[in-house]
Amino acid sequence: MRFYLLTSLCCISAVIAQSSVVEKYIATQGPIAKAGLLANIGPDGSKSSGAKAHPYFLPILKALQQVTNPSGTVSTGGLGEPKFNIDGSAFTGSWGRPQRDGPALRATALTTYAEWLIKTSNSSFVKSKIWPVLKLDLDYTATFWNASAFDLWEEVSSSSYFTSAAQHRALREGAELAAKIGQKSVVAEYRKQADNILCFLQTYWNPVSGYVTANTRGGRSGIDANTILASIHNFDPEAGCDANTLQPCSDKALSNLKVYVDAFRTEYAINKGIPATSAVATGRYTEDVYYDGNPWYLTTAAVAEQLYDALIVWKKQSSLTVTPTSLAFFRQFSPSVKQGTYRSSSSTYTTLVKAVKDFADGFIAVNAKYTPSNGALAEQFDRNTGVPASAADLTWSYAATLTAFAARRGAIPASWGAKGLKVPTVCKPNPGPTVQVTFNVIATTVDGENIFITGSIDALEGWSPDTALPLSPANYPTWSITLTLPANTNFEYKYIRKINGAVTWQSDPNNIQSTPANGTLVTHDSWR
Repeated sequence: MRFYLLTSLCCISAVIAQSSVVEKYIATQGPIAKAGLLANIGPDGSKSSGAKAHPYFLPILKALQQVTNPSGTVSTGGLGEPKFNIDGSAFTGSWGRPQRDGPALRATALTTYAEWLIKTSNSSFVKSKIWPVLKLDLDYTATFWNASAFDLWEEVSSSSYFTSAAQHRALREGAELAAKIGQKSVVAEYRKQADNILCFLQTYWNPVSGYVTANTRGGRSGIDANTILASIHNFDPEAGCDANTLQPCSDKALSNLKVYVDAFRTEYAINKGIPATSAVATGRYTEDVYYDGNPWYLTTAAVAEQLYDALIVWKKQSSLTVTPTSLAFFRQFSPSVKQGTYRSSSSTYTTLVKAVKDFADGFIAVNAKYTPSNGALAEQFDRNTGVPASAADLTWSYAATLTAFAARRGAIPASWGAKGLKVPTVCKPNPGPTVQVTFNVIATTVDGENIFITGSIDALEGWSPDTALPLSPANYPTWSITLTLPANTNFEYKYIRKINGAVTWQSDPNNIQSTPANGTLVTHDSWR
């Protein structure tokens, strides 16, 4: 009895100590994070000298949309360009492009601004100034949501859960705004494609292992902070614990969070010795090798934010539900808990809510432990020492810190329309506009040797040598193949020689092409 009493007192003492650390960290780090974020924005930012000046952000965004860049023009795919120089000019260096979450995220930001203006009786500004800019991004999203692109980490070209989730939200709320301001011609199409994306989102769920697969390609497990970030981005307090949109308190989101966090428990030296039910430092994904693959401040904060968001909803509805899917998550905190719904008046509800709150605070405490004394947040902190690493003063690190703090305070975002959505019974992809592309390559071969092609987009098999597409030698030594590719798309490709199981790739650099908006494209390559 004495042992259990001492153990209990020890645990209570640890929780109190953690709470004190978190409260102190919030008080000191909050102002630093806000200042750090603002320092990186606009010409007046102390660390963003040279940024294009304008008193309002809308003209800058409008101007950027019109800049011709490596992803294309405003009408040929340029809206998917992820990077510009600080003065607003095109960045022409090598990069993971296009990234189709960008137009969706911009659309959500503009829609939020537009809704606020409407509430303050400024609908005319929304119609005349915001809508023309917003519509470009919404149209792009509706057209290209089903086309592969690089993920938010800018490394894998595939379908990505975060991108799909952001696109779904953008079109869903964009359709409602369009209806509100009389732009009825686009409403049906936006809603139709939003339904299609919602259906597609369900295919990322791995029911056997209990997590959301982040990317459809890339050769990884798919256990990735991508999905945690998607859950908090799509938090809608009116949607309850809806699993179809991966709301933070949904059984799938909680199961996914546990799998993700547990994947890092033995990944980093700084996590060694931490109990299996306590918070740990987390990174992007366990296979990460960028800067040796360290924990990130923003991903660790995101775990806390998802849990705080879940607590907001449980408090709002005065109950929480344990399902077979979320059972393992809740049993971290109460090993004997059973499936069922627990009202706020029950001791089980009280126990679980308190434990989840302490668990969430633990992730903030981890970041606090590895934040330097001046509060500067880098991109990462070293997996062995905890010393800040990679990019210094990362805007996203500061922003993630502030939004996690806000969620802990109980800040409730506006609903974006996730409540009561029904998943279509049949998923319908939107291939968007396509063009015919004929690939010709002059290549001399030996008997039994054949030429194949693969490349950076789904239609070119995503760089897979196993499923690379065979070319015809009918006009030897010219090998040819005609394919249907998405229009307005930049892509890279290579030819492959195969003979008796041996595979030889065309040497670097990759071949680069852009499909036109319509018509056809014919390439003339040579590989000797």
